[in-house]
Amino acid sequence: MNLSNYFWYFSGALTPRFCDEVIKYALSKEEVMAYTGGYGDKKLNKEDIKNLQRKRKSDLVWLNDTWIYKELHPYVHMANKNAGWNFEWSRSESCQFTKYKLNQYYDWHNDPWHKPYDKEGPDKGKVRKLSMTCQLTDGSEYTGGELEFDFRNYDPNMRDESKHIRSVPEILPKGSIVVFPSHLWHRVKPVTRGTRYSLVVWHLGYPFK
Repeated sequence: MNLSNYFWYFSGALTPRFCDEVIKYALSKEEVMAYTGGYGDKKLNKEDIKNLQRKRKSDLVWLNDTWIYKELHPYVHMANKNAGWNFEWSRSESCQFTKYKLNQYYDWHNDPWHKPYDKEGPDKGKVRKLSMTCQLTDGSEYTGGELEFDFRNYDPNMRDESKHIRSVPEILPKGSIVVFPSHLWHRVKPVTRGTRYSLVVWHLGYPFK
């Protein structure tokens, strides 16, 4: 899929008060170790955890509160329109509050599963179309932890990381938002100081036609 805009951002869009309320609320709940899709709900042994953390090491809390979606959804609609994607989507998954502490990270990945969801419920038959990351901590509160994209819209022999890998310093201010098509490859680099809190939400629709 060729795109004229790989992502769309809103710098400092959410109020500091909202960000602080989300952080406080999420920290009051029990956190879990972050999984990747290949592990599902299985109970992990030591070797599973070791393999998982080669790609992803962070902690998270799942949130699905209406007051959070009410703040976020207008920005998803605006980004979808302003970027020219105009993807059809109908609902959002649970919000993933993620805590990246010292040396935690999430290596290269994209967000869609390999097929539409098949479990009975409102998500059945749908796929992830738009991903959103909300910056809940100000960039001055940590170092490292950069969100980076790899556009990968080129032949392998033309690979030049200086051209094809793009960080998004525009979303470092607290309350910033970036929205992007879920198939886009991205990563969070290791945090080297402080803690980075973010809120990630995936927005679903029926497969592209």
